[in-house]
Amino acid sequence: MPSNKFWFKLHGWCSLPVWLIFCFVCLTGTIAVLSHELTWLTNPGARASNPQQKPALPVSQLVEAVQQKFPTADVSAVMTFEPYLVTAVTFTDHDKPYAIAYVNPYSAKIQQINEGLTFIGFMRSLHGWLLFPWQQGYSVGYYLVSAMALVMLGALITGLMVYKKFWRSLTAPKIRFAANKATVLADLHRLAGVWSIWFLILMSATGLWYLAQAVMWHNDIDIEPHAPLVDISDIPTDGQQRKLTLAEAMDIATARFPALKPSIIMLPEHQRGMYQISGAGDHVFYDQYAYALSINPWTGNIASEKSPETMSTVQTLMHVADPLHYGTFGGLWTKFLWFFFGLILTGMSITGFMMWATRLKKAMREHLVTQVA
Repeated sequence: MPSNKFWFKLHGWCSLPVWLIFCFVCLTGTIAVLSHELTWLTNPGARASNPQQKPALPVSQLVEAVQQKFPTADVSAVMTFEPYLVTAVTFTDHDKPYAIAYVNPYSAKIQQINEGLTFIGFMRSLHGWLLFPWQQGYSVGYYLVSAMALVMLGALITGLMVYKKFWRSLTAPKIRFAANKATVLADLHRLAGVWSIWFLILMSATGLWYLAQAVMWHNDIDIEPHAPLVDISDIPTDGQQRKLTLAEAMDIATARFPALKPSIIMLPEHQRGMYQISGAGDHVFYDQYAYALSINPWTGNIASEKSPETMSTVQTLMHVADPLHYGTFGGLWTKFLWFFFGLILTGMSITGFMMWATRLKKAMREHLVTQVA
C-alpha cells in the first residue's frame, strides 16, 4: 500500500509541471462563464432594453432592419442570446468583410455594428484552445486545454488519498488563521478542495469528453452528419419559382418543433444552400443546438432534423457537455454558482503552488544549514 508521503508527492506532480497553464485555463473558464453578463455590464450597445415589456420580434424582422440600413449587405446568420442581450445579425458588405449588427430584439433598432472579435468570442476561444490556430481538424491548444482534465482528475484522486477523512471539512470546517503561513495555506487548500469535489468531478468528466471529441475531430470521425445540400433537380430552371423567405422557414421549423427557441440561424449561401436552424427546447440539460433542421428553400421540405429524442449516445454527450461545463442550464443562478467555484478552483491552483514554493524554500534552507554544519 503506497504511503501518505507517496500520494502527497504525486498530488503535487499532478499539477506543478503544468501549473501556469492549469491556472490560466481555470481563470479564463471562470470569466467565460459570465462573458455574456460582463458584455451586458461593459457594453451599453449590447443591452436589449425593453421598458414597455414587449414580446420579442420575429428574427425575420430583425434581418429586414439590417437589410434596410445596408441594402447591399449579404446576411449570413442570426444569433440569439439571453433576453437581456441584443440579437446578433452577421453580414458582409462592399466595405465590410465581416460585420455583426447588434439588433434590439424588441424594437428592431440597430444599436451597434461590430467588425471585430467580440468579448464573448474572445473569452470562449481563449479558454477553449488558447487562441492556437486550427489546422486539419485539430488545434494544439484544444488538446492542451482538454488534457487539463487528466491533471484535475489526478489531483482530485491523489488529494483524497492524502486527506482520507476529507468529510471532516464538510462537517467541521477549520482554518487556523493564527498559525504560520504554511498551515493557513494548507487549511485553505484542503477546505476549498473538499467543498469543490463535486465541481472537480464535473469539470474532469466534461474535460475528458472534450479530449475525446478532439481525437474524433482530428481523425475525421463525424459526430453529427454534415448539413445536406439542395438536390440539383429541386433548383428551378425557369426562374419563376421563388425561394422561401426566412419568416416562412421559421414557420416550418416551429411547426415541426413547437418548443424550439432558435439560437443560430444560417441563411442559404448559394443556390444549393439550405436554411440551417438550430436551437434549444424544453430539455434543460441540453445545449442551445440540441434541435436542428435543414429546410430546403425551394420546396419547403425538411431535409434533415435532429432532436434529443433522435440522438445517439455520443451526440447526447456532445450536447449536454457545454451546459454542465459552463453552468448555463439553470440561467443566472447556476452561472454565478459555476463562477464562484471557478474562482475557488483558480485559487486552489495558486495556493497549491504557494504551498509547494514554501516547502521548497524550507528544504533549501535546511540543506544549506546541513552543509554549513
